[in-house]
Amino acid sequence: MLSHDPHKNRHEMLERVGIILQETAVEQFLTVPEVVKRRAAYYPHPRDPATVVNLVGLGDKAKSRVRTLSGGQQRRLDLGLALVGDPELLFVDERTTGFDPNARREAWGIVHNLTGEGRTVLFTTHYMDEAQEPADGVAVIAKGVIVATGTPDSIGGRNTGTAKIRFVLPDQISEATELGLAASTLTVNPIDGRRMVEVDTESPTALLHKLTSWAVTNHFELEGLKVTRPSPEDVYLSLTADQPQ
Repeated sequence: MLSHDPHKNRHEMLERVGIILQETAVEQFLTVPEVVKRRAAYYPHPRDPATVVNLVGLGDKAKSRVRTLSGGQQRRLDLGLALVGDPELLFVDERTTGFDPNARREAWGIVHNLTGEGRTVLFTTHYMDEAQEPADGVAVIAKGVIVATGTPDSIGGRNTGTAKIRFVLPDQISEATELGLAASTLTVNPIDGRRMVEVDTESPTALLHKLTSWAVTNHFELEGLKVTRPSPEDVYLSLTADQPQ
């Protein structure tokens, strides 16, 4: 990694790496810029500390001491401390925990910008949606062993697995069999009594063409039409089901 043996010249390697840990010890009585500026001094070619403070959304906290920051602001500061060294490789250990949706989106925007510059980000998480959104590649680890690797869309056969098509059966249709579907695909929504059709298929494109063509020809709307494949969480559970607890 980094074309560098980590066992040789460890100091040089650390100058090219940034890390965001689950818990970071930061001097509580220093101000935000002071903390970032001090961290920048550890690196040979750091980013401008003031720019980093603004980048992570803490520009309005320039005079605030670390101890006054909220939990989400602390996470932003951790991100800034990891970025100020201008790392080629960034390790992120579940550090969007505590972020509100806007802060999480901003954090991933920063990560995307880093990867766009040719840098590498290694992110660990227990939230499968987070693994899906920003990653180019995913590895599933169970009991310290990598059990699967791939892109977010293909890992565990997500892109070739059975798809589920769901829609509400129009009131004018009495049975799903009128659409050429098996009667067993018809279920009743317990909340509002709607007749929900659920079909598992390995050929979603062909089935969708058939259903939508029928709906257009007969002037029906297929309310609630949705196509889904196994979620990242479904894939994780299936990949780790046989792993000893």
